[in-house]
Amino acid sequence: MSVRQMGRATFFHISDGKRRLQAYIREDAVGAKRYEEFALFDIGDMIAVEGALFKTRTGELTVHCDGYTFLAKCLHPLPEKWHGLQDVELRYRRRYLDLIVNPDAMEVFRLRSELVAQIRRFFDERGYIEVETPMMHAIPGGALARPFITHHNALDVDLYLRVAPELYLKKLVVGGMEKVYEINRSFRNEGIDSEHNPEFTMLEFYEAYCDYDDMMAMTEELLGELGRTLLGKEELTYGDLTISLQRPFKRIKFMEALSNYSGLAPGRFDDKAAIIKFAETLAPEKKPLTFGKALDVIFDKHVKPHILQPTFVINPPKEVSPLAKAAKDNPDEAARFELLVAGMEIANAFSELTDPAEQRIRFDEQAEERKKGDEETHPIDMDYIQALEYGLPPTGGEGIGIDRLTMLFANRKSIREVILFPLLRPKE
Repeated sequence: MSVRQMGRATFFHISDGKRRLQAYIREDAVGAKRYEEFALFDIGDMIAVEGALFKTRTGELTVHCDGYTFLAKCLHPLPEKWHGLQDVELRYRRRYLDLIVNPDAMEVFRLRSELVAQIRRFFDERGYIEVETPMMHAIPGGALARPFITHHNALDVDLYLRVAPELYLKKLVVGGMEKVYEINRSFRNEGIDSEHNPEFTMLEFYEAYCDYDDMMAMTEELLGELGRTLLGKEELTYGDLTISLQRPFKRIKFMEALSNYSGLAPGRFDDKAAIIKFAETLAPEKKPLTFGKALDVIFDKHVKPHILQPTFVINPPKEVSPLAKAAKDNPDEAARFELLVAGMEIANAFSELTDPAEQRIRFDEQAEERKKGDEETHPIDMDYIQALEYGLPPTGGEGIGIDRLTMLFANRKSIREVILFPLLRPKE
């Protein structure tokens, strides 16, 4: 990683990607020929050295090199301390180079690996079974999102990369797996920005005989434990924010949050046509909009950025939650929550709809919206309805975005900083 030649002796640094160690080679120790060969090495070359350890006058631990072995050649000059590579996009395109010369980048991905390992430990200790479900679906279900389409040549059928594993996991609960989780890759054919990548990692977990209140309690427990394990405390720094992970997290109803943060007078929500028209100006690509989806658009644009500390936003419109039970105190609302932290949605959960007849009605309503041109609807999945007919016990389910969770714990403002190889526009 560095070389400082001093006549017949040379100091240099080697690195394992995490730490650096100084080494010292002398001509009289290895011989003139070997010393001349060593002088041919460049920054970035891979070598193995052997020798005894000693400390220099300044106290730096150093290997007194008795011998070395050449391992691999670096044919390109490395940027010195990253000053030579200012293009952020190039860091993502050549992540290997980012990892070589930027120790902070390496630490982000070590943290991510540890975060996933701790999540597994958390659920394993609570009796959950980790499972794997298909990534290619005949019907793109489990979330309101545009799918990627592929084709299976042998069967001559179109398939969809999964937008969520939800329906398969709930089928397992029907089958008697009362506690299941999956850390999965999902795909959504949508935009790319600081919080979205078309290919992303999600944790989904389901537990029988629970509801969304139980999911809130478990989420608080999980985030607090991650804070203690990864950071040594129940708080984290995100930009200029200090975010507390101590229980309990704040809870606020969806409509209350809209009234408090959207800037719209509460009375305006009574004028459904005006709300839909206003939402269309905020997200013209989402036409046509229903009232419930219009409220959701306004929430995304005008409410989320204001919610910084961990907050459960509960009971959104049932219309945008076709797989969730209705709230007990309001049939137009869903027994569902989103966890917001630092203006980002981190988790989404609900009490699962278990009535197959009601689920069919919800799917039919979604089909009518699709006929009107709304692509972000849930298709009718008769196989899932049939599974419900065998009996899904009362169940709570939740999805947590691993990438965004890593952003929080690693203090990174872009999702590209926490995905090793994010999707980028092809170079011309």
